[in-house]
Amino acid sequence: MAADFDPTAAPPDPRTRIPLTLERVLLAAAMGTMALITAGNVVTRYLTNISFSFTEEYSVALMVAVAMIGTALATACGRHIRIGYFVDKLSPRGRRIADIIGSALLILCFALIAWYGARMVWDEYDFEVLSPGLGHPQWLYSVWLPVLALLVIGRAAGRILRLARGEEG
Repeated sequence: MAADFDPTAAPPDPRTRIPLTLERVLLAAAMGTMALITAGNVVTRYLTNISFSFTEEYSVALMVAVAMIGTALATACGRHIRIGYFVDKLSPRGRRIADIIGSALLILCFALIAWYGARMVWDEYDFEVLSPGLGHPQWLYSVWLPVLALLVIGRAAGRILRLARGEEG
């Protein structure tokens, strides 16, 4: 029956060797933690007139993690940003090639982020940089940028392999 068709429903997830549940769990944990931190800060501020402004460090680090993990999830599912107007005019083979080229460029971009992020983390570790609010070693927050960039690279490489085999596209 045609009533079962939902044009707003997301397409099914691709088959990946490492389940996408990993990213979903990490996203839920990071977003839940941000919500708890923010709610605790708001409640405390209104009930006691004291602000936990130091929690901003945790929130910012978690926002970066959410953005990077969300990028990995979108990349694996082929839901990343693209210029559909031009790609949709291509043949199915042309679309697959454009998707492979786009994923290769994504790998290049995130390889640069991983490289320079790792250099930044090393500098913060080497010079013993402390975070401004809590005085924790800054590299503890920064180390997740190159690590999660590698996650995005892995998901993009997996997508390229699936596209090359004809499993997606």
